[in-house]
Amino acid sequence: MSSLVTPVGEFELVRATGNGRDGLRAWDAADEYLLRHLAETVHLAGEVVVFGDRWGAISTALAEWGPSQVSDSFLGQRATRLNLELNGVAGPRLLSTLDSLPERIDVLVVRVPKSLALLEDQLHRLAPSVHEGTVIVGAGMVTEIHTSTLALFERILGPTRTSLAVKKARLIFCAPDMGIKRTGSPWPRTYDLPEGVGVVSGRTVTNYAGVFCADRLDIGTRFLLRHLPVRSGQVVDLGCGNGVVGLAAALADPGAEVTFVDESYHAVASAEATFHANTAAPGRFLVTDGMSEISPGSVDLVLNNPPFHSHRAIGDATAWEMFTGSRRALRPGGELYVIGNRHLGYHVKLRRAFGNCDLVASDPKFVILRAVKSPAAGRSER
Repeated sequence: MSSLVTPVGEFELVRATGNGRDGLRAWDAADEYLLRHLAETVHLAGEVVVFGDRWGAISTALAEWGPSQVSDSFLGQRATRLNLELNGVAGPRLLSTLDSLPERIDVLVVRVPKSLALLEDQLHRLAPSVHEGTVIVGAGMVTEIHTSTLALFERILGPTRTSLAVKKARLIFCAPDMGIKRTGSPWPRTYDLPEGVGVVSGRTVTNYAGVFCADRLDIGTRFLLRHLPVRSGQVVDLGCGNGVVGLAAALADPGAEVTFVDESYHAVASAEATFHANTAAPGRFLVTDGMSEISPGSVDLVLNNPPFHSHRAIGDATAWEMFTGSRRALRPGGELYVIGNRHLGYHVKLRRAFGNCDLVASDPKFVILRAVKSPAAGRSER
């Protein structure tokens, strides 16, 4: 836990990702700069909307003004709830990037996301609620704000400029131009999978903004599809993205009942659209933290391509949570298939969690690993 000092108060904040013990700070210099500017310069009144607040630092500090927080991250919103509780404050309304937005926005605060596509999509969705008196302020680290970032604000909302850098952070100031023609978001988008990738060859994929590989099949998934196990029973596509892997599992064996899991609202929406466009089979779709909503001992197969970064932090904490969560969810004899870059060394974590790990396939860039839950699994998962 760390303390964020702002002109409106001091707040104890946590990220609350995975096991909640990653030691990573729940705010950065961009959040500090933004909150200081809002307190000193902006009259916070009317409908305040915060988009892209990563761990709830902004929403917690602005809680007394009752902002609406818009986020694509289940983990980010969980952290926001915890931070509000830790600081004994209430007021923010938590919305996903798919929810309806307030009809009128008086102050729009944008924490620039990593994904330019997600920024484009959400600015298009927010634009109809902006009026000529709306105050629009963005924030990000210098490495996150590019010419293309400013061009999106300019094209969708109005004239845009930036501040001087402070602690490697910048602010974005945008003046609403009500003469800009509202064209609506170009997302979601679709594309057809190439031939040579098994049962999903030629199938149509839907991608909402910000979901990995919006216009093509990534090489890691392509490799996994060539070595995909065929399995009846309960299958989980963990960290599903646009759902191609889970779709392949369902098409390969009609006896497979697939659950798609991701912490991104847009990812699960993409997976659901992709799945229903290609099969009439039933599917289950969960926006949640890993395997937390999957019953212990209920799953036959988990398919997983773990992320190894969260914003600018790189590590294997998320992968470890996915591996131990999969172990809890699997039946005895159930299998976890993992694909990852060779250098990540996931075999070490899998042997620690499961007591075993086999190499299924490899190429110069990727490995596919298999771990099996033993009937006598009783090893500590900590």
